[in-house]
Amino acid sequence: MNKRTPLVAILTMGIFSFLFGQDLSAFEKRTFVDAQGDTLRYRILYPAKYKRDRQYPFVLFLHGAGERGQDNEKQLTHGARMWTDKANRKKFPAIVVFPQCETDDYWAHMTVNEVEGVRYRDFPIQQEPKPSLSRVMQLVDELLQTESIDPARQYVMGLSMGAMGTFELLARMPDRFAAAVPICGGGDPSLTLRYAPYTSIWIFHGDQDDVVLPEYSRRMHKALQSAGGRVRYTEYLGVNHNSWDPAFAEKELLPWLFSHRRQ
Repeated sequence: MNKRTPLVAILTMGIFSFLFGQDLSAFEKRTFVDAQGDTLRYRILYPAKYKRDRQYPFVLFLHGAGERGQDNEKQLTHGARMWTDKANRKKFPAIVVFPQCETDDYWAHMTVNEVEGVRYRDFPIQQEPKPSLSRVMQLVDELLQTESIDPARQYVMGLSMGAMGTFELLARMPDRFAAAVPICGGGDPSLTLRYAPYTSIWIFHGDQDDVVLPEYSRRMHKALQSAGGRVRYTEYLGVNHNSWDPAFAEKELLPWLFSHRRQ
């Protein structure tokens, strides 16, 4: 487990905000309609010099509960500027997709019990995924067929509710992603055997998180280790729920992500 002091975390977040203030209009607005006629709104960013005769890495990013809706805008609130940064686009050309979950839906199955003001969560997987996640799975399959994506270099990231969706997506598509980055989320530890042998994972959480308890990431880390997975865990000292800010500022994050390839 890696630790960060509160001062380092605060300074890192300030540097991140300064560096990544780019315009997000490069993310094109799209909609996907599934077989039942239901719509998934999403934004897609192509490499600056996109060439269809070349295959690119694919990054799927799942937002948190606060960014749900139908405006096809809010899902870019956290994380999108990392991809529009000119240096990153040049060094890590990729096709990046930010889908938007419906207002009354979630990426993952979850039950919540509140005891004395503390929310305790379980993540019991069901036979069928939640509607928004089902559409994401269909979209990913379609994009693999229609865009110039390297099938060996598919990645998924998510924060909070999106990190919960990341863990569930890995369990539902264990043969798909080369690497994953779940931030301040949680999942079902019993399902890690499905994907631990195939996907490298870097988990992040703040030790003061009172929205999604850090215990959920800790137990996923432990379960993945027990399953023989390639897993890293970084817990930030003094950081509450917004551990995505220092996580996005990690200099090793993108080099680590893009270093992975599925056989």
